[in-house]
Amino acid sequence: MCQERLSMRNIQEVLRLKWEGHLSHRAIATSCGISPATVSDYLLRAQAAGLSWPLPADLTEEALVARLFPTAMPAVGRTIPEPDWAQLHTELRRKGMTLRLLWVEYREAQATGYGYSQFCAHYREWTGHLQPTMRQNHVAGERLFVDYAGQTVPLVDPHTGEVQAAQIFVAVLGASSYTYVEAHLHQDLPNWIGAHVRAFAFLGGVTELLVPDNLKAAVRSPCRYEPDLNPTYYALAQHYGVAVLPARVRKPKDKASVEVGVQVVERWIVARLRHQTFFDVADLNGAIRVLLTELNDRPMRHLGQSRRQLFEALDRPALKPLPAQPYEFAIWKKARVHIDYHVEFDKHFYSVPFTLIHQEVDLRVTEHTVEIFSHQQRQAVHPRSALPGRFTTQVAHMPPAHQACSEWSPERFQHWAEQVGTHTAQLIGLVLTARVHPQQAYRTCLGILGLAKRYTSTRLEAACHYALSAEIQSYKGLHHILEAQLDHLPPVVASPASPVTDHANLRGPAYFH
Repeated sequence: MCQERLSMRNIQEVLRLKWEGHLSHRAIATSCGISPATVSDYLLRAQAAGLSWPLPADLTEEALVARLFPTAMPAVGRTIPEPDWAQLHTELRRKGMTLRLLWVEYREAQATGYGYSQFCAHYREWTGHLQPTMRQNHVAGERLFVDYAGQTVPLVDPHTGEVQAAQIFVAVLGASSYTYVEAHLHQDLPNWIGAHVRAFAFLGGVTELLVPDNLKAAVRSPCRYEPDLNPTYYALAQHYGVAVLPARVRKPKDKASVEVGVQVVERWIVARLRHQTFFDVADLNGAIRVLLTELNDRPMRHLGQSRRQLFEALDRPALKPLPAQPYEFAIWKKARVHIDYHVEFDKHFYSVPFTLIHQEVDLRVTEHTVEIFSHQQRQAVHPRSALPGRFTTQVAHMPPAHQACSEWSPERFQHWAEQVGTHTAQLIGLVLTARVHPQQAYRTCLGILGLAKRYTSTRLEAACHYALSAEIQSYKGLHHILEAQLDHLPPVVASPASPVTDHANLRGPAYFH
């Protein structure tokens, strides 16, 4: 009884402080020792009951209770029809839908239904029993939340018995909680990007926003206002026309949908696989797909509908269409153009326009191509090569002087030299391989082989024999040998090292024992 009287005094004090003192809800809550939500509830009930301040002098406490809490009193006269709160909660997720519009439609169908204030109060009370992810009114087709589960699934190597932990990727749509799950070996960039591509394909469309956590594969530098996205992840977002909105650091409410979705996946998929042994990712993903279908088809207790039903009704119609081609994983890397107008990736060299010499450029490398960008403009594209130490060169990228020699090739010079002689071919081969880029040796090769016209092929072959013995590989060196007629002399023979002679002052190995 004392509690009731204390509660009634609280209600009267709330009404007085609000209507007479014009205080804020928070100030009233502090003064009365109650929560701001309770203050709001009292005021809404008083407004719905048509009360004002000061209260009527003849209004007893029992009468005040009856007017503020009519549902607690025996039903007299009309019966208030109860709305289908689950259906209203689902409708509220549609674009442009508001709670007031739903109340108007409710009153049109039920003339004796709740007033707007009571309607809102009862709806808030109903949503208080939902899980956090269900309480959030995400707009249909707007957000896809992505993250990794904390739990992993062991994979056993059938040959060595070694156990490796498979990572579980989870993607959850905000409005319907429709879920995609897959396993892969590592939380690295290729798997992260590939999982997104497969998730979009599974959904059959694209949301407006992607909400990831701040893992390195998504965000290079977390920042509350301007997070620095990984370039490959940014390229994925551009390809699908989706914006990336990373969750704030240590703010789990920003991604409550995926947090709860991860818990559901861990309970209804990962936990159910604990008694099975998997030997590779393909087998694991096959088992996951079966349980994922069950999860999406299972009715949710509070809403009375499955994730798939909500997806078909809400999210699917609102998703943007997929692009014509899925995103192809690409590595982005910065490189500086060498003096020979080539850039290096994976020990292979690719040409760019010679005007970019010494400049820093961006490389976008896929499984099959290498694209080179400068100031976000593509300057070159090459087929990717796995041959280390080789060059892929386009004639249009050469300086004019090099383009004039573009009809030459190492093979052509080698064939020309073989026609002169074996020593000439050997020397030309050394000249070609001594340069970082074979084209840098073309002028030297032209000069050396051109000496045959002035001094004959026989003398050039002899001069090359002499030059090889003297370790000479330049045009000037060959020209000097022919001009000084050193080609008539026998090849230089390196003198062997002088043997060590015995001496009384020399100490042998035995000295140190």
